[in-house]
Amino acid sequence: MSTSLEIHQLRWLRLVCAGLLFCLSPFAFGQENLVIPEIGGIPALEDFADMEPVTPLARSMALVENFIQREPEDGASASQRTEVYFGYNRTELHVVFLAFDSEPEGIRANLSSRENIDGDDSVAVTLDTFNDQRTAFTFRSTPFGIQWDARWTENASDFDTTFEAVWDSEGRLTDEGYMVRMAIPLRSLRFPDTFEQTWRVQLARNVSRLSEWSYWPRYTIDIEGRLNQAALLNGIREVSPGNNYQIVPFLFAREASVLKRDMTGGPGFEATSEQELGVDAKFVFNDSMALDVTLNPDFSQIESDEPQVTVNERFEVQFPERRPFFVENADFFATDSTLVFTRRIIDPEGGLRFTGRSGDYGFGGIVVNDTAPGRGRADTDPLAGEKANIAILRGFRDFGEQDRYGFLVSDRKFGDGYNRVASIDGRIKLSANWIGQLQVIGSESEPYSGEGDSYAGVQRNFQINHAGRNWNTQTHFIETSPGFRTDLGFMNRFFRPNTSGMRQRIVHNWFPEDVPLNSIATTWFGVYLEDWAGTKIYHQNGPSFEFATDTTKLRLGWTGYNEILRPGEYSGLTATRNHDYDDWQVEIENNSLNTLEFGLGYRWGKTLNLVPAIGVLPHVADHGRVTADALWRPTDRLRVSNTYLYTGVRNSGGARVFSNEIIRSNWNYQFTREWSLRFIAQYEETRGGPLTRLEDERNLNFDLLLRYVINPWSAFYAGYNSNSSNFEIVEYEGERELVNATELRRDGDQFFVKFSYLFQR
Repeated sequence: MSTSLEIHQLRWLRLVCAGLLFCLSPFAFGQENLVIPEIGGIPALEDFADMEPVTPLARSMALVENFIQREPEDGASASQRTEVYFGYNRTELHVVFLAFDSEPEGIRANLSSRENIDGDDSVAVTLDTFNDQRTAFTFRSTPFGIQWDARWTENASDFDTTFEAVWDSEGRLTDEGYMVRMAIPLRSLRFPDTFEQTWRVQLARNVSRLSEWSYWPRYTIDIEGRLNQAALLNGIREVSPGNNYQIVPFLFAREASVLKRDMTGGPGFEATSEQELGVDAKFVFNDSMALDVTLNPDFSQIESDEPQVTVNERFEVQFPERRPFFVENADFFATDSTLVFTRRIIDPEGGLRFTGRSGDYGFGGIVVNDTAPGRGRADTDPLAGEKANIAILRGFRDFGEQDRYGFLVSDRKFGDGYNRVASIDGRIKLSANWIGQLQVIGSESEPYSGEGDSYAGVQRNFQINHAGRNWNTQTHFIETSPGFRTDLGFMNRFFRPNTSGMRQRIVHNWFPEDVPLNSIATTWFGVYLEDWAGTKIYHQNGPSFEFATDTTKLRLGWTGYNEILRPGEYSGLTATRNHDYDDWQVEIENNSLNTLEFGLGYRWGKTLNLVPAIGVLPHVADHGRVTADALWRPTDRLRVSNTYLYTGVRNSGGARVFSNEIIRSNWNYQFTREWSLRFIAQYEETRGGPLTRLEDERNLNFDLLLRYVINPWSAFYAGYNSNSSNFEIVEYEGERELVNATELRRDGDQFFVKFSYLFQR
């Protein structure tokens, strides 16, 4: 009889062989070409007065026009004319957009903080400076010159907005539309050390009131991938970012008073005063390599996380990384299985990071420690005061048009134990519409305390996807053995240990004519998971329909679930229990008004109640969930973003089990491009009762922040934060105890000042 391991190996081989059947013969795409000249000056918007090049400098620049829509009508000419002028000198790339508009009064433009440009019209340039069709830099601007930048990663088909570059932009509204000028320093880019550069370039324009995205050259949904459809850019000669450096010292000071639960004699308030001085430094050499050094790093998080529902969630909720040290070239360490989730590294004293490229090879490494795991432990704990030492090594090689194969190794050592992970991965471009991804990972873990079990395991991750105008499919197989561990990674339901299964998504898009609809999409999404022994543990199945016009999207869906809980996964569970439930969903988004855009969602049906009363096992109950988002711009300087989340669970008789409500309002007033004042109020309330183990909890938070931002690295912040919750401190037999109360009381506040400044050469 075959063993369980042999069965899984045979299943894996069959899936890989099936995927290889999709491999097609070599393919090629039509290619535009742009040659840009070296110019003898620095262009200004005045060189394009009346929305045309009026000076010899402006007329010497290369012209690009004839944008083509991708959304809403793929392949149609852009509804609004756009002209783009290119030039360069030895230190900067210059791009000027002339965005004509037949209804200039409909242009959406607001003075806002950097990267907070949702809902505004914009123009963008994307640069693949290594011409490898894998990653690129994107620089985007609104009609007022407000900046947004990111790194595009073809492997993830997504923008990484943690990328922060120093560049210059300005914009101006005119009677015929608007103008935007960008000056991108070459030292803000990475590119090969060659006499003449060959890059790829893509230009984009968004007309927000029409939900229109148009591009040059054409970027069609008929073909999978973005950078393989970009134009070649030539003409840049004898340039280099050089061997430059960036040094960012920072000062952080805070005065705080916080409720402490573990004080001697019981809970009480503790006043703290903190002053931190540190430095982040970057050294760039050989044009494409960067060494980052941090001492006493600035890991204070000025921007707060967006609210997410965490009540009655079985698995961990993922929040994005925002801290400066980890952001540049973060995509170097990204694989389909999330093995480097840097929010696991909480409080380092210092660290080094090296990333770079040489020809077809890319490499990266991180060495850092973390003081957080050893804090807060009893003096008798041998791990008290210990630090976790972390090392990560990444390498890859590019082949052909868009194929890439790489490896990643990580090691986290703490006390007498460690967690080591090794991975090999590949991305294969099979044809114009098909791509495949493969990843095999092994892990080895020893207990940090020196006592306990050792673990070793493997994860196999394979997917094959099709992208096209009418049909899109994703087939994703993931298999994780019981002993697999990744202490630096993130594992959701599909990647967790002792899980094997497949996800399948099939989308059909229909573009009707002669009706007031841009598209109709029909989607089916299914999941089937089993454990390592082959027993089903989860099944999900559901269709949905989406209808889109220029300004509105309506989505309707139904999902059925079958979830199995096994002994050991929940306290008191002695036998496997099978739970069937389903729910309906309706969502609508609308941006038809210049000053207001909103989204509403409602789910109703059944859910699995994971927080029943003590002594009661999880069971299926009625539930409803409401989500609402609204962005209101009453003036061109004020943005008000509101979020409302409500989750309610009831038993079959209609009695409330629990409810959770989150209300958040974010007000930002922009005095100038540099100065702004932000105020956030957030209220969260959980109402429990006899049918749940949850207690009544209320929390109210106020956050006031004054910002002066010259660029992402040179900024001044002064802020005040106050938090209140429903508690009371009572005396009982000479000891203080913390109990729930009905009234809100302040449980902490802080005032902080942060200043950083960029020195660079």
